[in-house]
Amino acid sequence: MPRRKAIKKRYIVSDAKYHDVTVARFINYVMRKGKKSVAENIVYDSFDIIEKQSGQKGLDVFRKALENVKPVLEVASRRVGGATYQIPIEVRSDRRMALAMRWITGYARQRTEKTMAERLANELMLAARNEGPSIKKKEDTHKMAEANKAFAHFRW
Repeated sequence: MPRRKAIKKRYIVSDAKYHDVTVARFINYVMRKGKKSVAENIVYDSFDIIEKQSGQKGLDVFRKALENVKPVLEVASRRVGGATYQIPIEVRSDRRMALAMRWITGYARQRTEKTMAERLANELMLAARNEGPSIKKKEDTHKMAEANKAFAHFRW
C-alpha cells in the first residue's frame, strides 16, 4: 500500500471478438512475454475446441468455469502475540476473479495435451463440470478456511 497517493484502477479494453472485458483479462493472464496476439489465438482456439467437443458456446463454458472456480474464503496470516495464525477472510470480487483465472491458466499449463489451446479448453470444460485440479484448489482453500474458523475473531 503506497504512502503517497491512491493507486488508480486500470481499466482493460474489451477483446475484439466477443467484446467482453473478462475475456480480455483472461487473454492477459494467458499472455507470455508480451505476445498478446499469440495469447488471443490460444484463447479463441480453445473456445472453438470447446464448441466442437461439448456443443455449447465457448464463452458460456468459460463463464461457468470461472464462476465454479472463484473462491469465497481464503486464509491470511496474522501475527498475534508472537504466534502466527491463519485467519479466514472473505475474498474481494476482483481478487476472486484474479485467483480463478490464475488457477485455470496455471493448471492448464501443467497439462500434457499437445497445444496450449487444447490444454486450456480441457481445463475450462473440467472446471465448468466442477471437476479438475482448479476446482480442487478452490475446495482446498475453502477447507483451510473452514479448519481455521476458530481464529476468525482475530480478524480486524
